[in-house]
Amino acid sequence: MENKRRDFLKTACAPVVLSMFGISVLEACSSGDDESSPPVDDNSSTDGETSTTVTIDLSSSNFSDLSDIGGWVNYLDEDLLLLRISETEIRAFSNVCPHQGTQNKWSHGNGKFSCSQHGKSFDDNCSSSLTCYTASIAGETLTVTIT
Repeated sequence: MENKRRDFLKTACAPVVLSMFGISVLEACSSGDDESSPPVDDNSSTDGETSTTVTIDLSSSNFSDLSDIGGWVNYLDEDLLLLRISETEIRAFSNVCPHQGTQNKWSHGNGKFSCSQHGKSFDDNCSSSLTCYTASIAGETLTVTIT
C-alpha cells in the first residue's frame, strides 16, 4: 500500500496533490506528452490561428430537431449548440457555459440559450458571451469552422 501511495505522489500533478491538502495552486497539469489524445484535423488560417472543421450530416436522426426553424441540438460529441435560424442558416455556438463551464444543462427559448445549472441566459444572435462559430449548409451537410 505504501508503494502505491508513493508511486501516485511521484506521478501526480503537484497542484492536484496539494489541493488534496487544501492548498490551491493555479497551474496546468499537462506534461505536454499527451499522446492518448485523438488527432484533430486542424487547418491553419493565414493569420496564424488554428481552426477545426466539423462536418455534420443533417439527414441523420440525431439532428432531426434541426429540420424545423427554431429547432436546436446540443451536440455534446463536438461541444456545439446548433440552432436552425432559417432554411439556409444554422448558427453554431460553443456549448460550454461561459459562467461556469457546464455543457449539458441547456434549454432554448425566446431568443436565448439558458444554462439551468446557474440560471444564466445568453442571446442566440452571436453577440453574447457564448462563442459563435462560422457555419454553412450545402444540401444536407452542415460545416462548422471552430477557431
